[in-house]
Amino acid sequence: MNALPEIEAPQDGRLSAEARQAFDDAGVLILRNFVSPSACDRLRARALELVEAFDPKSVRHVFSTLTQAQVDDSYFTESGDKIRFFLEDDAFDANGELRQSKENSLNKMGHAMHDLDPVFEAFSHDKRLDRLAKSAGIADPVLLQSMYIFKPPRIGGEVICHQDSTFLYTEPMSCLGMWFALEDATTENGCMYFIPGEHKKPLRERHSKQQDGTFRTVTLHDEPFPEDKKLPAEANKGDLVLFDGRAPPVWGANNYARSRHAVKRPADGPSPHIT
Repeated sequence: MNALPEIEAPQDGRLSAEARQAFDDAGVLILRNFVSPSACDRLRARALELVEAFDPKSVRHVFSTLTQAQVDDSYFTESGDKIRFFLEDDAFDANGELRQSKENSLNKMGHAMHDLDPVFEAFSHDKRLDRLAKSAGIADPVLLQSMYIFKPPRIGGEVICHQDSTFLYTEPMSCLGMWFALEDATTENGCMYFIPGEHKKPLRERHSKQQDGTFRTVTLHDEPFPEDKKLPAEANKGDLVLFDGRAPPVWGANNYARSRHAVKRPADGPSPHIT
C-alpha cells in the first residue's frame, strides 16, 4: 500500500461496502469534506472563547507522550467529566513565563466538551457520526470523551506511536477514533501517520487504574511497531480521519509557523466483527 485509503465523505455518514472493506484492511480511512468549513470555524471560535477564559497562571499542567507527566496527575485523570486545559511541554521559558500566546501554548483541551458545551455537544452528537460508527462495525456506539488538539506553531509536541485501545480498553476491543481537521494538517505542521494493517496485530500495552488509585501500563506484547512502514494521513480542513483503536498513530513535532487545530472524538461500544 503506497497511500492510505480515502473517499469523499458520504452524505448520510454510512460507509459503503467498498469503503468498509478498505477501512477493515488498512485500519484507517480518510473521509474528505466531512465537516463544512463554517462548522470548522464555529468549533475553532468556540475553543478560543474557552481559552480566553482560561488562566494559565492558576493551572500549569502539561500533557506529553514523551515525559508522561500527566499519568498520575489528578488534574488530568479526573478530567473525564470536565473541561480542562493542558499546556505543551515546551510552553514555558526559563523564567516560567509562556513563550507564546495562550492559544499557541496549549497542547489540548478535554475531555467532556461533548456534554458540557453546547457548541461541541451539537457537533459531537451529529447523527451522521452515529451512522458512521455503526457502519464501521460498532453495534451500539457510545461517546466516551472529546478533546480539542491545538498543535501550536513551533512548540507543538510529537506524539509517539501508540494505540488508543491501550487507554480505552474494552472486551472485545471496540475503540474507534474520529479525528477532524479544523485546519489543514500536512507533513510540515505535524499530520498523523499510520501503519496500514497494523491494527490486525495484538494490542501492545494496557493502561489501567490500580486499586491504590495510581495508574499502571502493562506490556502485553513487546513487538515493536514497524514505523518504517508508516504513511502520512494528510488532511484538509473539514476532513475526517477514521481509525481503529488498535491502529497506531504517530506524529512529529510542529516546528512550522502554522498551527494544526483538530477535534478528536473517540467512540466505543459492542463490536461484533472484532474477535
